[in-house]
Amino acid sequence: MMHERGGAVPGPSTPHVPQKRHVPQKSDVPKKRRVPARSDVSEKSQIPAESRVADQRVADQAANTAQSGDQSGDQPGDQPSQLHGEQPGGDHVRGTRNGSVAFVGAGPGDPGLLTLRGRELLGLAEVVVIEVPSHLALLEHCPPGVQVLDGGIGDDGQPLAHAQRVKLVVNAAKAGHRVVRLLVGDPFTYATGPEEAGACAKANVRFEVVPGVPSVSAVPAYAGIPLTTRGSGEIRVLNAAEGGIDWTSYGGDSTLVLLSVPDFEEVAEGLLAAGRDPQTPVAVTCLGTTTAQQTLVATLDRFAADLKATDLATPCITVIGQVVAQRDRLSWFETKPLFGWRVLVPRTKDQATPVMSALRSFGAIPEEVPTIAVEPPRTPQQMEKAIRGLVEGRYEWVAFTSVNALRAVREKFEQYGLDARAFSGLKIAAVGEKTAGALRAWGIEPDLVPAGEQSAHGLVAEWPPFDEVLDPINRVFLPRADIATETLVAGLVDLGWEVDDVTAYRTVRAAPPPAQTRADIKSGAFDAVLFTSSSTVRNLVGIAGKPHPSSVIAVIGPQTAKTAEEHGLRVDVMAATPGVLELVEALADYGAARRDEASEAGEPVTRPSERRPPARRRAT
Repeated sequence: MMHERGGAVPGPSTPHVPQKRHVPQKSDVPKKRRVPARSDVSEKSQIPAESRVADQRVADQAANTAQSGDQSGDQPGDQPSQLHGEQPGGDHVRGTRNGSVAFVGAGPGDPGLLTLRGRELLGLAEVVVIEVPSHLALLEHCPPGVQVLDGGIGDDGQPLAHAQRVKLVVNAAKAGHRVVRLLVGDPFTYATGPEEAGACAKANVRFEVVPGVPSVSAVPAYAGIPLTTRGSGEIRVLNAAEGGIDWTSYGGDSTLVLLSVPDFEEVAEGLLAAGRDPQTPVAVTCLGTTTAQQTLVATLDRFAADLKATDLATPCITVIGQVVAQRDRLSWFETKPLFGWRVLVPRTKDQATPVMSALRSFGAIPEEVPTIAVEPPRTPQQMEKAIRGLVEGRYEWVAFTSVNALRAVREKFEQYGLDARAFSGLKIAAVGEKTAGALRAWGIEPDLVPAGEQSAHGLVAEWPPFDEVLDPINRVFLPRADIATETLVAGLVDLGWEVDDVTAYRTVRAAPPPAQTRADIKSGAFDAVLFTSSSTVRNLVGIAGKPHPSSVIAVIGPQTAKTAEEHGLRVDVMAATPGVLELVEALADYGAARRDEASEAGEPVTRPSERRPPARRRAT
């Protein structure tokens, strides 16, 4: 940091903290609308009625759209050659009369399988037509105000007929909108993409096709089954939805991939009669590429009987052939350390996204419950006075103990037309790497970040004592929550500093979660609960009750562990270094050790919710 003092807001010539250069992007729009991620693709819930917009609504809106000229302009990345019917010199995205349609393959279920081109087009979309609830998770890539049409279920609650879906897509485009039509898997592989694209061509609506990851290859890969090997290179894909397949042609050793849920007894009888080896391995994978994926393996002569008693969730893909034997050593998805675990994340809602993504990467099914709401202080005068003092050179240090505190200060800066240059000449401290990262994102390199324990104790341990010769000012600005502990203030005072302890934001208890969530918490339906602060412990217990003794309790650090124990909970996992991602990794290590212990003992691998002890001992 530079050490200069100024009595006013720094001007252009004032030395300043380097800031990241802002590169304009096509997505430079107000903060994106966050769509809550689905907890499981297998849910039978329909897309909310308010998201299903009838054809007439699109037409009515189009009637109000000016047709005399197009204001959208060319969009980066759209190539004229990719749009059917593109006219030379015309707008590459939206014409003066009609819009355009992009048929985007969304993959079989995992939102991470969306292609870069698909994400780019969603960022430009005005209308998105979806067909399954899992597509809702992809709306986070869309601009605010995007119109979402349900191409799977109609207003009457019944599946839309093909002709209705085509009409929905074509009408939206003819109304002058940029339309993205999301399809499961790949648009042109066992999907309705060709028919819908043909309807666009007939209606003179420009379109492009963005290939997606097809289910026929992705689901076996997620099950650890390669469709080809050096010794098996022939694949035959069959749509078994309607039955009536002549199995006599499939009696050889080629690998068969069956789509939909066939009559397994008919399949087994037909292939055995055709000469297939009864010991040929068979794998059926349901809800592939999602955290609810399940794979059942048997031999050709037994799999029909084994599956008869199993309640299969759709969609399913069946692989028949010697390649299935590779699963024993190549299974990677269903063997993740937290695979299938329901993990409760009681957090401030807008901060849960990194935790949710990290948990999914380890195979968990995270569910967030807001327990804390962040609100401005009741009286802003204290913060306003501190910000003026910061600019006028009142402080030697500014200490940030959370990202929320930094956000509160930054919002005040923006109100006053200030930027990071106002910190010129100040020393900046951050309680941990997460807060330090937020500072760096603002263009500020912190002078002090604890190398050891990243907490108030750790910060005090490394804070330099006040020196009358070296330190011209002995005052510290400490913006933080209204319920923060006095550890940091007391430590700094002991070191000779004067502290302006300023309430930058308030943390208040959120509303109770739904009744079913409360019941699941108390009954042990959650495999683990992640506590990221002492307040999340107090607030969750206050609004929903104590977690069941079977649930694994994971905490971010010693102070949170102490609070959990005070509420009668035994702490099973604690992050080695305080941090939400470190906490998730610690829980994953716990899950992996638990899985390894069961495997070494020859026992089936179960989730904590499948073993519910009557009581939990408090930690000693």
